[in-house]
Amino acid sequence: MSNKRVIMLGNEAIARGAYEAGVKVSAAYPGTPSTEISENIIKYKDDIYSEWSPNEKVAAEVAIGASISGVRAMACMKHVGLNVASDPLYTVSYMGVNGGLVLVVADDPGLYSSQNEQDTRMVARAAQVPVLEPADSMEAKEYMKAAFQISEVFDRPVILRTTTRLAHSQGLVELYDREEVEDVPYEKNIAKNVMMPGNAKLRHVEIEKRNLELAEAANTLPINTVEMNDTKIGVITSGIPYQYVKEALPNASVLKLGMVNPLPKKLITEFASKVDTLYIVEELDPVIEEQVKSWGIKAIGKEIFTVQGEYSANMIRKAILKEEVAVKAPAAAPGRPPILCPGCPHRSVYYVLNKLKMHVAGDIGCYTLGAVAPLSVVDSVICMGASISSLHGMEKAKGKDYIKNWVAAIGDSTFLHTGVNSLMNMVYNKSTGTVMILDNSTTGMTGHQDHAATGKTLMGEPTNAIDIPNLCRAIGVKNVVEVNAFDIKTLEKVIKEEVAKDEVSVIITKTPCVLLDKSKKPVYIAHSDKCKKCGMCMKPGCPAMTKKADGTIYIDDTMCTGCGLCETLCKFDAIELLKEGDK
Repeated sequence: MSNKRVIMLGNEAIARGAYEAGVKVSAAYPGTPSTEISENIIKYKDDIYSEWSPNEKVAAEVAIGASISGVRAMACMKHVGLNVASDPLYTVSYMGVNGGLVLVVADDPGLYSSQNEQDTRMVARAAQVPVLEPADSMEAKEYMKAAFQISEVFDRPVILRTTTRLAHSQGLVELYDREEVEDVPYEKNIAKNVMMPGNAKLRHVEIEKRNLELAEAANTLPINTVEMNDTKIGVITSGIPYQYVKEALPNASVLKLGMVNPLPKKLITEFASKVDTLYIVEELDPVIEEQVKSWGIKAIGKEIFTVQGEYSANMIRKAILKEEVAVKAPAAAPGRPPILCPGCPHRSVYYVLNKLKMHVAGDIGCYTLGAVAPLSVVDSVICMGASISSLHGMEKAKGKDYIKNWVAAIGDSTFLHTGVNSLMNMVYNKSTGTVMILDNSTTGMTGHQDHAATGKTLMGEPTNAIDIPNLCRAIGVKNVVEVNAFDIKTLEKVIKEEVAKDEVSVIITKTPCVLLDKSKKPVYIAHSDKCKKCGMCMKPGCPAMTKKADGTIYIDDTMCTGCGLCETLCKFDAIELLKEGDK
Protein backbone atom coordinates (compact mmCIF):
# COMPACT_ATOMS: atom_id res chain seq x y z
CA MET A 1 0.00 0.00 0.00
CA SER A 2 1.35 3.42 -1.00
CA ASN A 3 1.89 5.79 1.92
CA LYS A 4 3.14 9.05 0.45
CA ARG A 5 5.42 10.68 -2.11
CA VAL A 6 8.71 12.27 -1.15
CA ILE A 7 11.79 13.69 -2.86
CA MET A 8 14.80 11.39 -2.54
CA LEU A 9 18.37 11.15 -3.73
CA GLY A 10 19.00 8.10 -5.88
CA ASN A 11 21.12 6.58 -3.11
CA GLU A 12 18.43 7.28 -0.55
CA ALA A 13 15.85 5.63 -2.83
CA ILE A 14 18.04 2.53 -3.20
CA ALA A 15 18.16 2.23 0.58
CA ARG A 16 14.39 2.61 0.72
CA GLY A 17 14.04 -0.07 -1.95
CA ALA A 18 16.12 -2.45 0.16
CA TYR A 19 13.85 -1.78 3.11
CA GLU A 20 10.67 -2.32 1.11
CA ALA A 21 12.13 -5.50 -0.43
CA GLY A 22 12.54 -7.08 2.99
CA VAL A 23 16.34 -7.05 3.07
CA LYS A 24 17.76 -8.20 6.40
CA VAL A 25 21.56 -7.83 5.91
CA SER A 26 23.56 -5.09 4.20
CA ALA A 27 27.34 -4.76 4.06
CA ALA A 28 29.48 -2.13 2.35
CA TYR A 29 32.75 -0.26 2.20
CA PRO A 30 32.37 3.50 1.68
CA GLY A 31 33.19 4.74 -1.79
CA THR A 32 31.81 7.75 -3.64
CA PRO A 33 29.26 7.71 -5.25
CA SER A 34 27.79 4.75 -3.34
CA THR A 35 28.42 5.79 0.28
CA GLU A 36 25.05 7.38 1.08
CA ILE A 37 23.21 4.11 0.41
CA SER A 38 24.48 2.57 3.63
CA GLU A 39 24.21 5.87 5.50
CA ASN A 40 20.50 5.83 4.65
CA ILE A 41 20.00 2.13 5.33
CA ILE A 42 20.73 2.73 9.02
CA LYS A 43 17.40 4.60 9.15
CA TYR A 44 15.89 1.13 9.03
CA LYS A 45 18.19 -0.50 11.59
CA ASP A 46 15.26 -2.10 13.42
CA ASP A 47 14.73 -4.23 10.31
CA ILE A 48 18.10 -4.33 8.51
CA TYR A 49 21.47 -5.20 9.98
CA SER A 50 24.06 -3.01 8.23
CA GLU A 51 27.82 -2.69 8.54
CA TRP A 52 30.95 -1.08 7.20
CA SER A 53 33.14 -4.01 6.24
CA PRO A 54 36.96 -3.66 6.01
CA ASN A 55 36.75 -3.90 2.19
CA GLU A 56 34.37 -4.77 -0.64
CA LYS A 57 35.45 -8.40 -0.86
CA VAL A 58 34.48 -8.92 2.76
CA ALA A 59 31.22 -7.01 2.24
CA ALA A 60 30.27 -9.24 -0.69
CA GLU A 61 31.12 -12.36 1.29
CA VAL A 62 29.03 -11.18 4.25
CA ALA A 63 26.07 -10.72 1.92
CA ILE A 64 26.69 -14.12 0.30
CA GLY A 65 26.76 -15.79 3.71
CA ALA A 66 23.47 -14.14 4.65
CA SER A 67 21.96 -15.29 1.34
CA ILE A 68 23.12 -18.87 1.94
CA SER A 69 21.38 -18.77 5.32
CA GLY A 70 18.13 -17.86 3.56
CA VAL A 71 17.57 -14.10 3.90
CA ARG A 72 17.60 -11.28 1.39
CA ALA A 73 20.99 -9.57 1.52
CA MET A 74 22.97 -6.90 -0.30
CA ALA A 75 26.41 -5.37 -0.61
CA CYS A 76 27.18 -1.82 -1.81
CA MET A 77 30.34 -0.46 -3.41
CA LYS A 78 31.69 1.79 -6.14
CA HIS A 79 32.90 0.42 -9.46
CA VAL A 80 36.53 -0.02 -8.45
CA GLY A 81 35.31 -1.71 -5.29
CA LEU A 82 33.77 -4.39 -7.50
CA ASN A 83 37.31 -5.22 -8.60
CA VAL A 84 38.12 -6.03 -4.99
CA ALA A 85 34.92 -8.09 -4.72
CA SER A 86 35.31 -9.84 -8.08
CA ASP A 87 36.71 -13.04 -6.57
CA PRO A 88 33.53 -13.92 -4.65
CA LEU A 89 31.37 -12.42 -7.43
CA TYR A 90 32.60 -14.79 -10.12
CA THR A 91 32.15 -17.79 -7.84
CA VAL A 92 28.72 -16.92 -6.41
CA SER A 93 27.59 -16.58 -10.01
CA TYR A 94 28.12 -20.35 -10.25
CA MET A 95 26.66 -21.06 -6.83
CA GLY A 96 23.49 -19.06 -7.19
CA VAL A 97 21.53 -17.96 -4.14
CA ASN A 98 19.19 -19.11 -1.40
CA GLY A 99 17.82 -15.81 -0.18
CA GLY A 100 17.91 -13.05 -2.80
CA LEU A 101 21.33 -11.45 -3.31
CA VAL A 102 21.96 -8.01 -4.85
CA LEU A 103 25.21 -6.09 -5.29
CA VAL A 104 24.69 -2.35 -5.77
CA VAL A 105 27.59 -0.96 -7.80
CA ALA A 106 28.02 2.75 -8.54
CA ASP A 107 29.93 3.73 -11.69
CA ASP A 108 31.53 7.14 -12.09
CA PRO A 109 31.28 8.45 -15.67
CA GLY A 110 33.23 11.69 -15.77
CA LEU A 111 35.68 10.61 -13.08
CA TYR A 112 34.31 12.87 -10.37
CA SER A 113 35.92 10.88 -7.57
CA SER A 114 37.66 7.85 -9.03
CA GLN A 115 40.94 6.69 -10.53
CA ASN A 116 39.33 5.14 -13.61
CA GLU A 117 36.08 5.13 -15.57
CA GLN A 118 35.45 1.39 -15.91
CA ASP A 119 32.03 0.05 -16.86
CA THR A 120 30.47 -2.42 -14.41
CA ARG A 121 28.41 -3.96 -17.21
CA MET A 122 31.63 -5.34 -18.69
CA VAL A 123 32.52 -7.05 -15.41
CA ALA A 124 28.99 -8.39 -15.07
CA ARG A 125 29.06 -9.90 -18.57
CA ALA A 126 32.32 -11.66 -17.79
CA ALA A 127 30.93 -12.95 -14.49
CA GLN A 128 27.60 -13.86 -16.13
CA VAL A 129 25.62 -11.81 -13.65
CA PRO A 130 22.38 -10.01 -14.59
CA VAL A 131 22.37 -6.20 -14.36
CA LEU A 132 19.50 -3.79 -13.81
CA GLU A 133 19.96 -0.07 -14.44
CA PRO A 134 17.43 2.49 -13.18
CA ALA A 135 16.96 5.92 -14.74
CA ASP A 136 15.60 7.92 -11.79
CA SER A 137 15.03 7.73 -8.05
CA MET A 138 11.65 6.01 -8.28
CA GLU A 139 13.09 3.34 -10.54
CA ALA A 140 16.11 2.99 -8.23
CA LYS A 141 13.74 2.01 -5.44
CA GLU A 142 11.52 -0.24 -7.54
CA TYR A 143 14.41 -1.91 -9.37
CA MET A 144 15.84 -2.95 -6.02
CA LYS A 145 12.68 -4.91 -5.37
CA ALA A 146 12.70 -6.32 -8.89
CA ALA A 147 16.35 -7.34 -8.48
CA PHE A 148 15.56 -9.50 -5.46
CA GLN A 149 12.65 -11.14 -7.24
CA ILE A 150 14.82 -11.94 -10.27
CA SER A 151 17.59 -13.19 -7.99
CA GLU A 152 15.32 -15.70 -6.30
CA VAL A 153 13.35 -16.80 -9.36
CA PHE A 154 16.43 -17.43 -11.50
CA ASP A 155 18.85 -18.46 -8.73
CA ARG A 156 21.28 -15.67 -9.65
CA PRO A 157 23.05 -12.85 -7.83
CA VAL A 158 21.99 -9.55 -9.42
CA ILE A 159 23.87 -6.27 -9.84
CA LEU A 160 21.98 -2.99 -9.61
CA ARG A 161 24.13 -0.54 -11.56
CA THR A 162 23.91 3.12 -10.69
CA THR A 163 26.04 6.12 -11.63
CA THR A 164 27.16 9.35 -9.99
CA ARG A 165 24.40 11.34 -11.70
CA LEU A 166 21.64 9.02 -10.49
CA ALA A 167 23.17 8.51 -7.04
CA HIS A 168 23.31 12.24 -6.31
CA SER A 169 20.21 13.49 -8.18
CA GLN A 170 16.83 13.91 -6.56
CA GLY A 171 13.50 12.61 -7.78
CA LEU A 172 9.95 11.93 -6.66
CA VAL A 173 9.53 8.56 -4.95
CA GLU A 174 6.34 6.82 -3.90
CA LEU A 175 6.79 4.96 -0.64
CA TYR A 176 5.32 1.55 0.13
CA ASP A 177 5.25 -0.68 3.18
CA ARG A 178 8.00 -3.18 3.84
CA GLU A 179 7.46 -6.62 2.38
CA GLU A 180 7.91 -9.19 5.09
CA VAL A 181 9.73 -11.93 3.24
CA GLU A 182 9.91 -15.32 4.90
CA ASP A 183 13.38 -16.75 5.30
CA VAL A 184 14.17 -19.52 2.87
CA PRO A 185 14.96 -22.68 4.88
CA TYR A 186 18.61 -23.62 4.75
CA GLU A 187 19.34 -27.07 3.39
CA LYS A 188 22.85 -28.47 3.21
CA ASN A 189 23.76 -28.71 -0.45
CA ILE A 190 27.43 -29.47 -1.06
CA ALA A 191 27.01 -29.73 -4.83
CA LYS A 192 25.61 -26.18 -4.98
CA ASN A 193 27.55 -24.35 -2.30
CA VAL A 194 31.01 -25.93 -2.24
CA MET A 195 32.85 -24.69 -5.30
CA MET A 196 35.55 -27.28 -5.75
CA PRO A 197 36.31 -28.22 -9.37
CA GLY A 198 33.97 -31.20 -9.70
CA ASN A 199 31.00 -29.27 -8.35
CA ALA A 200 31.86 -26.06 -10.20
CA LYS A 201 31.84 -27.88 -13.55
CA LEU A 202 28.28 -29.06 -12.96
CA ARG A 203 27.16 -25.68 -11.61
CA HIS A 204 28.55 -23.97 -14.71
CA VAL A 205 26.26 -26.10 -16.86
CA GLU A 206 23.29 -25.31 -14.60
CA ILE A 207 23.97 -21.59 -14.60
CA GLU A 208 24.22 -21.50 -18.41
CA LYS A 209 20.70 -22.95 -18.48
CA ARG A 210 19.51 -20.31 -16.05
CA ASN A 211 21.11 -17.58 -18.15
CA LEU A 212 19.21 -18.75 -21.22
CA GLU A 213 15.96 -18.75 -19.24
CA LEU A 214 16.68 -15.25 -17.97
CA ALA A 215 17.58 -13.97 -21.45
CA GLU A 216 14.25 -15.26 -22.76
CA ALA A 217 12.35 -13.78 -19.83
CA ALA A 218 14.05 -10.42 -20.46
CA ASN A 219 11.89 -10.04 -23.58
CA THR A 220 8.76 -9.71 -21.46
CA LEU A 221 10.10 -8.15 -18.25
CA PRO A 222 8.09 -4.99 -17.46
CA ILE A 223 11.29 -3.05 -16.72
CA ASN A 224 12.16 -3.21 -20.45
CA THR A 225 9.74 -0.78 -22.09
CA VAL A 226 9.01 0.40 -25.65
CA GLU A 227 7.81 3.94 -26.38
CA MET A 228 6.74 4.10 -30.04
CA ASN A 229 6.55 7.58 -31.49
CA ASP A 230 8.03 8.88 -34.74
CA THR A 231 9.70 5.86 -36.36
CA LYS A 232 12.25 7.87 -38.34
CA ILE A 233 14.52 7.73 -35.31
CA GLY A 234 14.70 4.86 -32.84
CA VAL A 235 16.92 4.84 -29.77
CA ILE A 236 17.98 2.00 -27.50
CA THR A 237 19.16 3.34 -24.15
CA SER A 238 19.16 2.74 -20.41
CA GLY A 239 19.75 4.45 -17.09
CA ILE A 240 20.45 8.18 -16.86
CA PRO A 241 21.10 8.52 -20.65
CA TYR A 242 17.38 7.80 -21.10
CA GLN A 243 16.68 11.18 -19.48
CA TYR A 244 19.00 12.91 -21.96
CA VAL A 245 17.40 11.09 -24.90
CA LYS A 246 13.90 12.15 -23.86
CA GLU A 247 15.00 15.77 -23.54
CA ALA A 248 16.94 15.86 -26.80
CA LEU A 249 14.63 13.68 -28.92
CA PRO A 250 11.11 13.99 -27.47
CA ASN A 251 9.47 12.63 -30.62
CA ALA A 252 11.76 9.63 -31.17
CA SER A 253 10.80 6.03 -30.52
CA VAL A 254 12.69 4.63 -27.55
CA LEU A 255 13.44 1.17 -26.24
CA LYS A 256 14.37 1.75 -22.60
CA LEU A 257 16.22 -1.18 -21.13
CA GLY A 258 15.85 -1.74 -17.41
CA MET A 259 17.86 -4.95 -17.69
CA VAL A 260 21.13 -4.43 -19.54
CA ASN A 261 22.53 -7.93 -19.06
CA PRO A 262 21.34 -10.23 -20.52
CA LEU A 263 19.77 -8.25 -23.33
CA PRO A 264 16.27 -9.03 -24.64
CA LYS A 265 17.25 -10.10 -28.17
CA LYS A 266 13.73 -10.66 -29.47
CA LEU A 267 12.47 -7.32 -28.11
CA ILE A 268 15.45 -5.45 -29.55
CA THR A 269 15.10 -7.15 -32.96
CA GLU A 270 11.40 -6.26 -33.15
CA PHE A 271 12.03 -2.66 -32.15
CA ALA A 272 14.86 -2.27 -34.66
CA SER A 273 12.61 -3.52 -37.48
CA LYS A 274 10.09 -0.74 -36.82
CA VAL A 275 12.42 2.27 -37.05
CA ASP A 276 14.25 3.79 -40.00
CA THR A 277 17.50 4.63 -38.20
CA LEU A 278 18.54 3.00 -34.95
CA TYR A 279 20.83 4.71 -32.46
CA ILE A 280 22.28 3.21 -29.30
CA VAL A 281 22.94 5.73 -26.55
CA GLU A 282 24.93 4.40 -23.59
CA GLU A 283 27.58 6.00 -21.41
CA LEU A 284 31.07 4.52 -21.33
CA ASP A 285 31.64 1.21 -23.15
CA PRO A 286 29.62 -0.06 -26.17
CA VAL A 287 28.18 -2.96 -24.17
CA ILE A 288 24.71 -2.89 -25.73
CA GLU A 289 25.97 -1.73 -29.11
CA GLU A 290 28.45 -4.55 -29.69
CA GLN A 291 25.90 -7.22 -28.88
CA VAL A 292 23.19 -5.66 -31.04
CA LYS A 293 25.53 -5.31 -34.00
CA SER A 294 26.73 -8.89 -33.55
CA TRP A 295 23.13 -10.00 -34.22
CA GLY A 296 23.31 -8.36 -37.64
CA ILE A 297 21.21 -5.35 -36.64
CA LYS A 298 22.30 -2.10 -38.21
CA ALA A 299 22.79 0.61 -35.60
CA ILE A 300 24.75 3.78 -34.95
CA GLY A 301 26.56 4.15 -31.66
CA LYS A 302 30.13 4.98 -30.79
CA GLU A 303 30.76 6.18 -34.34
CA ILE A 304 29.17 9.44 -33.18
CA PHE A 305 29.28 9.14 -29.37
CA THR A 306 32.22 9.21 -27.01
CA VAL A 307 33.34 6.36 -24.76
CA GLN A 308 34.45 8.92 -22.16
CA GLY A 309 32.58 10.83 -19.50
CA GLU A 310 28.95 11.75 -19.02
CA TYR A 311 26.50 12.44 -21.83
CA SER A 312 24.08 15.36 -22.09
CA ALA A 313 20.99 16.32 -24.04
CA ASN A 314 22.97 18.90 -25.99
CA MET A 315 25.58 16.34 -26.96
CA ILE A 316 22.87 13.99 -28.25
CA ARG A 317 21.20 16.77 -30.24
CA LYS A 318 24.50 17.65 -31.86
CA ALA A 319 25.42 14.04 -32.64
CA ILE A 320 22.05 12.88 -34.02
CA LEU A 321 20.29 16.03 -35.23
CA LYS A 322 23.47 17.92 -36.15
CA GLU A 323 22.12 20.84 -34.16
CA GLU A 324 24.56 23.26 -32.60
CA VAL A 325 22.99 24.32 -29.33
CA ALA A 326 23.92 27.77 -28.12
CA VAL A 327 25.00 27.42 -24.51
CA LYS A 328 25.47 30.54 -22.45
CA ALA A 329 28.98 30.63 -21.07
CA PRO A 330 29.03 30.38 -17.30
CA ALA A 331 30.18 33.34 -15.30
CA ALA A 332 33.93 33.48 -14.94
CA ALA A 333 35.04 31.99 -11.65
CA PRO A 334 38.47 31.52 -10.15
CA GLY A 335 39.93 28.06 -10.42
CA ARG A 336 39.48 25.90 -7.33
CA PRO A 337 41.93 23.01 -7.43
CA PRO A 338 41.35 20.28 -4.85
CA ILE A 339 43.29 20.96 -1.67
CA LEU A 340 43.67 19.60 1.83
CA CYS A 341 41.41 21.30 4.38
CA PRO A 342 42.81 24.01 6.66
CA GLY A 343 44.27 22.25 9.68
CA CYS A 344 44.52 18.86 7.94
CA PRO A 345 47.16 16.72 9.69
CA HIS A 346 48.29 15.37 6.33
CA ARG A 347 49.58 18.83 5.37
CA SER A 348 52.24 18.92 8.06
CA VAL A 349 53.33 15.36 7.20
CA TYR A 350 53.75 16.25 3.54
CA TYR A 351 55.50 19.49 4.44
CA VAL A 352 58.18 17.52 6.28
CA LEU A 353 58.48 14.95 3.49
CA ASN A 354 58.81 17.76 0.95
CA LYS A 355 61.47 19.43 3.07
CA LEU A 356 63.41 16.16 3.20
CA LYS A 357 63.01 15.75 -0.58
CA MET A 358 61.37 12.37 -0.10
CA HIS A 359 59.42 10.46 -2.76
CA VAL A 360 56.02 9.10 -1.74
CA ALA A 361 54.18 6.04 -3.02
CA GLY A 362 50.64 7.24 -2.37
CA ASP A 363 47.26 5.65 -1.89
CA ILE A 364 43.53 6.34 -2.16
CA GLY A 365 42.15 8.95 0.25
CA CYS A 366 42.37 12.62 1.23
CA TYR A 367 46.14 12.28 1.36
CA THR A 368 46.20 11.73 -2.43
CA LEU A 369 46.04 15.54 -2.54
CA GLY A 370 49.67 15.58 -1.47
CA ALA A 371 50.36 15.21 -5.18
CA VAL A 372 49.19 18.75 -6.01
CA ALA A 373 51.05 22.02 -5.59
CA PRO A 374 52.56 23.42 -3.51
CA LEU A 375 53.39 20.16 -1.68
CA SER A 376 53.70 18.00 -4.83
CA VAL A 377 55.30 15.17 -2.90
CA VAL A 378 53.20 12.13 -3.92
CA ASP A 379 54.76 10.29 -6.87
CA SER A 380 52.23 7.52 -7.55
CA VAL A 381 48.64 6.51 -6.77
CA ILE A 382 47.29 3.23 -8.11
CA CYS A 383 44.55 1.68 -5.99
CA MET A 384 43.63 0.86 -2.39
CA GLY A 385 46.63 -0.58 -0.56
CA ALA A 386 49.02 -0.31 -3.51
CA SER A 387 51.29 2.25 -1.82
CA ILE A 388 52.88 -0.43 0.35
CA SER A 389 53.01 -3.12 -2.34
CA SER A 390 54.54 -0.78 -4.90
CA LEU A 391 57.15 0.40 -2.39
CA HIS A 392 58.06 -3.25 -1.86
CA GLY A 393 58.31 -3.74 -5.62
CA MET A 394 60.66 -0.78 -5.93
CA GLU A 395 62.91 -2.19 -3.22
CA LYS A 396 63.06 -5.59 -4.89
CA ALA A 397 63.79 -3.95 -8.24
CA LYS A 398 66.38 -1.40 -7.14
CA GLY A 399 67.68 -2.51 -3.75
CA LYS A 400 67.81 -1.11 -0.21
CA ASP A 401 69.77 2.03 -1.00
CA TYR A 402 67.28 3.15 -3.63
CA ILE A 403 64.42 3.02 -1.16
CA LYS A 404 66.10 5.29 1.42
CA ASN A 405 64.41 8.38 0.03
CA TRP A 406 60.99 6.79 -0.45
CA VAL A 407 58.07 6.14 1.91
CA ALA A 408 54.63 4.66 1.40
CA ALA A 409 51.76 6.88 2.66
CA ILE A 410 48.42 5.29 3.47
CA GLY A 411 45.42 6.20 5.63
CA ASP A 412 44.07 4.22 8.55
CA SER A 413 40.91 3.06 6.77
CA THR A 414 42.80 2.16 3.60
CA PHE A 415 45.44 0.34 5.64
CA LEU A 416 42.73 -1.88 7.12
CA HIS A 417 41.11 -2.25 3.67
CA THR A 418 44.06 -3.84 1.84
CA GLY A 419 47.21 -2.20 3.17
CA VAL A 420 47.59 -4.73 5.96
CA ASN A 421 48.04 -7.53 3.42
CA SER A 422 50.74 -5.54 1.66
CA LEU A 423 52.56 -4.89 4.93
CA MET A 424 52.49 -8.62 5.68
CA ASN A 425 54.07 -9.19 2.29
CA MET A 426 56.90 -6.75 3.06
CA VAL A 427 57.67 -8.51 6.33
CA TYR A 428 57.34 -12.00 4.88
CA ASN A 429 59.58 -11.28 1.91
CA LYS A 430 62.26 -9.54 3.98
CA SER A 431 61.78 -6.12 2.49
CA THR A 432 63.26 -2.79 3.49
CA GLY A 433 61.11 0.32 3.52
CA THR A 434 59.17 2.82 5.61
CA VAL A 435 55.39 2.85 5.68
CA MET A 436 53.62 5.94 7.00
CA ILE A 437 50.08 5.31 8.23
CA LEU A 438 48.37 8.70 8.29
CA ASP A 439 45.83 7.86 10.98
CA ASN A 440 43.15 10.56 11.10
CA SER A 441 40.64 8.31 12.91
CA THR A 442 38.11 8.16 10.09
CA THR A 443 37.41 7.36 6.46
CA GLY A 444 37.85 10.98 5.46
CA MET A 445 37.39 11.49 1.75
CA THR A 446 34.01 9.74 1.56
CA GLY A 447 32.51 11.76 4.39
CA HIS A 448 33.85 10.54 7.74
CA GLN A 449 32.62 6.98 8.04
CA ASP A 450 33.76 4.75 10.89
CA HIS A 451 35.97 1.72 10.34
CA ALA A 452 37.41 -1.16 12.30
CA ALA A 453 39.83 1.04 14.26
CA THR A 454 37.44 3.80 15.34
CA GLY A 455 35.51 1.85 17.98
CA LYS A 456 32.08 2.51 16.49
CA THR A 457 29.95 0.56 13.99
CA LEU A 458 27.83 1.86 11.11
CA MET A 459 24.77 1.31 13.30
CA GLY A 460 26.25 3.63 15.94
CA GLU A 461 27.16 0.97 18.46
CA PRO A 462 30.44 1.02 20.44
CA THR A 463 32.72 -1.88 19.53
CA ASN A 464 36.26 -3.17 19.80
CA ALA A 465 38.73 -0.89 18.04
CA ILE A 466 41.61 -2.47 16.16
CA ASP A 467 44.91 -1.32 17.67
CA ILE A 468 46.87 -0.43 14.54
CA PRO A 469 50.32 -0.15 16.21
CA ASN A 470 49.93 -3.55 17.86
CA LEU A 471 48.54 -5.01 14.64
CA CYS A 472 51.72 -3.91 12.86
CA ARG A 473 53.83 -5.46 15.60
CA ALA A 474 51.83 -8.68 15.44
CA ILE A 475 52.56 -8.90 11.72
CA GLY A 476 56.24 -8.80 12.58
CA VAL A 477 57.21 -5.13 12.20
CA LYS A 478 59.82 -4.44 14.86
CA ASN A 479 60.02 -0.69 14.32
CA VAL A 480 56.65 0.98 14.99
CA VAL A 481 56.70 4.65 15.98
CA GLU A 482 53.72 6.88 16.80
CA VAL A 483 54.01 10.65 16.46
CA ASN A 484 51.74 13.68 16.40
CA ALA A 485 51.47 14.93 12.82
CA PHE A 486 51.88 18.54 13.93
CA ASP A 487 55.06 17.86 15.91
CA ILE A 488 57.17 18.52 12.85
CA LYS A 489 60.53 18.49 14.63
CA THR A 490 59.93 15.02 16.05
CA LEU A 491 58.36 13.87 12.80
CA GLU A 492 61.39 14.95 10.79
CA LYS A 493 63.72 13.20 13.23
CA VAL A 494 61.65 9.98 13.14
CA ILE A 495 61.47 9.89 9.33
CA LYS A 496 65.24 10.31 9.02
CA GLU A 497 65.84 7.52 11.54
CA GLU A 498 63.35 5.03 10.09
CA VAL A 499 64.24 5.35 6.41
CA ALA A 500 67.89 4.74 7.32
CA LYS A 501 67.09 1.27 8.67
CA ASP A 502 67.60 -1.87 6.61
CA GLU A 503 64.26 -3.41 7.52
CA VAL A 504 60.57 -2.64 7.51
CA SER A 505 59.46 0.25 9.69
CA VAL A 506 56.09 1.89 10.31
CA ILE A 507 55.49 5.51 11.32
CA ILE A 508 51.95 6.24 12.51
CA THR A 509 50.90 9.89 12.57
CA LYS A 510 48.00 9.62 15.00
CA THR A 511 46.16 12.94 14.64
CA PRO A 512 42.35 13.07 14.11
CA CYS A 513 40.80 14.78 11.09
CA VAL A 514 40.21 18.43 11.94
CA LEU A 515 36.56 18.14 10.84
CA LEU A 516 35.87 15.61 13.60
CA ASP A 517 36.69 18.15 16.29
CA LYS A 518 33.68 20.40 17.01
CA SER A 519 35.28 22.31 19.87
CA LYS A 520 36.21 25.99 19.69
CA LYS A 521 39.47 26.47 17.85
CA PRO A 522 42.51 28.49 18.86
CA VAL A 523 42.77 31.85 17.11
CA TYR A 524 46.03 32.96 15.47
CA ILE A 525 46.96 36.38 14.13
CA ALA A 526 49.76 37.47 11.79
CA HIS A 527 51.62 40.68 12.69
CA SER A 528 52.58 42.59 9.54
CA ASP A 529 55.21 44.64 11.36
CA LYS A 530 57.10 41.47 12.35
CA CYS A 531 56.63 39.59 9.07
CA LYS A 532 59.90 39.23 7.12
CA LYS A 533 58.10 38.04 3.96
CA CYS A 534 60.22 34.88 3.93
CA GLY A 535 57.27 32.73 2.86
CA MET A 536 58.04 29.82 5.20
CA CYS A 537 54.50 29.76 6.60
CA MET A 538 53.11 29.62 3.03
CA LYS A 539 55.04 26.51 2.01
CA PRO A 540 52.48 23.97 3.31
CA GLY A 541 49.80 25.65 1.17
CA CYS A 542 47.18 26.20 3.87
CA PRO A 543 44.12 27.89 2.28
CA ALA A 544 43.64 30.02 5.41
CA MET A 545 46.96 31.77 4.69
CA THR A 546 47.11 34.52 2.09
CA LYS A 547 49.76 37.00 1.03
CA LYS A 548 48.80 40.67 1.04
CA ALA A 549 49.85 43.16 -1.65
CA ASP A 550 52.89 44.23 0.37
CA GLY A 551 54.05 40.61 0.72
CA THR A 552 53.11 40.19 4.38
CA ILE A 553 50.87 37.37 5.58
CA TYR A 554 47.18 37.45 6.51
CA ILE A 555 45.33 34.64 8.34
CA ASP A 556 41.65 34.27 7.48
CA ASP A 557 40.10 33.44 10.84
CA THR A 558 36.92 32.15 9.14
CA MET A 559 38.98 29.37 7.60
CA CYS A 560 41.73 28.85 10.16
CA THR A 561 41.22 25.79 12.37
CA GLY A 562 44.01 26.66 14.80
CA CYS A 563 46.37 23.80 14.04
CA GLY A 564 49.38 26.03 14.77
CA LEU A 565 51.55 24.76 11.90
CA CYS A 566 52.18 28.28 10.61
CA GLU A 567 53.29 29.49 14.05
CA THR A 568 55.70 26.57 14.27
CA LEU A 569 57.25 27.47 10.92
CA CYS A 570 57.62 31.20 11.62
CA LYS A 571 61.05 32.01 13.09
CA PHE A 572 60.33 35.68 13.68
CA ASP A 573 57.36 35.52 16.06
CA ALA A 574 55.18 37.17 13.42
CA ILE A 575 52.36 34.67 14.06
CA GLU A 576 50.87 34.72 17.53
CA LEU A 577 48.35 32.58 19.37
CA LEU A 578 45.70 35.16 20.21
CA LYS A 579 43.10 32.97 21.88
CA GLU A 580 43.18 29.42 23.23
CA GLY A 581 40.58 26.90 22.08
CA ASP A 582 38.58 24.49 24.23
CA LYS A 583 41.52 22.13 24.63
